[in-house]
Amino acid sequence: MRIALQHTSEVGVRAGRILLGERNLERLGLVDGRPAETDPRVTSARDLGEFDVLASDTHEAADSIIGKCLGAGIDCVVWGEPPSAESRRSSMETVVLIGSNLASGVAPCLAAHEAAVAGEIDDISLAWTEPGTPLRRGEPIPFPEPVGAKWAVRRSQTTPRAFVAPVAGDWAAALARVSSSDRNGSVTRVVGVADLAVHLEALALVAGVLAVADGAYRPGLRSPADAPQAYLDRALRLGLEVASYISRE
Repeated sequence: MRIALQHTSEVGVRAGRILLGERNLERLGLVDGRPAETDPRVTSARDLGEFDVLASDTHEAADSIIGKCLGAGIDCVVWGEPPSAESRRSSMETVVLIGSNLASGVAPCLAAHEAAVAGEIDDISLAWTEPGTPLRRGEPIPFPEPVGAKWAVRRSQTTPRAFVAPVAGDWAAALARVSSSDRNGSVTRVVGVADLAVHLEALALVAGVLAVADGAYRPGLRSPADAPQAYLDRALRLGLEVASYISRE
């Protein structure tokens, strides 16, 4: 596995360290950067064509990164979700995975996993945290500790419903709530994760990289939820800890 990494923040730096823990990593090429690691697998990525996948933690410059990958004919995984990438959907011969992050990756894949083992689905909702001033009212979300319960606001009128809870500090969380019915009544499954924000985001990015490298996604513009089990399996293997509970009525 040969991975090129373009990092613009601590998320990308941590993602690189996580990747170095993979036994099948042959090379980690740094885009626009000089290797500071003593690991001989870390090199400069001068020719993207020498790599299998390029990973980037950028949001603003994601379109440029995607364009470079398409030109080099390699797969691409980006943390952000550039809106203009949609226009390239039909012309992509490689995998371009966008939104490999806590909100667009971990949260919906947790929901998909729970929905797959549920009965007749009655409702699905997602929630995640973002940096900001905590709210004093809204939708109550029972995130795992150390984040804990927070008030959230609905992000958009989409299905499933999605809520965002502003939080202060270094912690972040995501949660999925799936309500279903079976012959024994109603069941609500709640699963969530909480950890240092930078670690969760790095782990979310790397989970996408590993899933793409393993061929879990078909060529084209993709999101993590297009292969939720593959994405979640990699995240769990990397150490994602999930809290869960089930209630019946």
